Amino acid sequence: PVRRRSDPGVGLRDNGRRVLTYADGRSRFADPDGREPTRTIELRLTGHMERYRWSFDGVPASRAAPIRLTLGERVRFLLVNDSMMAHPVHLHGLWSDLEDDDGRFLVRKHTIIVKPGEVLSYRVTADAAGRWAYHCHLLLHMDLGMFREVRVDG
Repeated sequence: PVRRRSDPGVGLRDNGRRVLTYADGRSRFADPDGREPTRTIELRLTGHMERYRWSFDGVPASRAAPIRLTLGERVRFLLVNDSMMAHPVHLHGLWSDLEDDDGRFLVRKHTIIVKPGEVLSYRVTADAAGRWAYHCHLLLHMDLGMFREVRVDG
């Protein structure tokens, strides 16, 4: 897996049209938090297209422990897509601040699309206590195991 924010993806490369990518994104406002993350949570997006198995870190949701955050904490999520599919990853209740390869804030999003074989990172401020869903927005992938609970403890 590599960092490829400027790659438009399969079928969109060199097609004669300009395609916007995450590398083109620039927010109209500065990083809303501004703090550096205190830790990095790395998750590997894993799956098998013939067996219809999808998960984070090879662990189905039914056996996965929650991801625990502390209220007010700033963390970096590092997603490594080991699969051959794009995964639109969504964290409910908290914003995702996409960053460039050098860790600079690019844009705030709800759903982050991770292309096949891509490494991508973003920061999250745990500013809402509770239990939040974290999953691939391809519903079949979510239903088959690419789902985690994120708990923000206050």
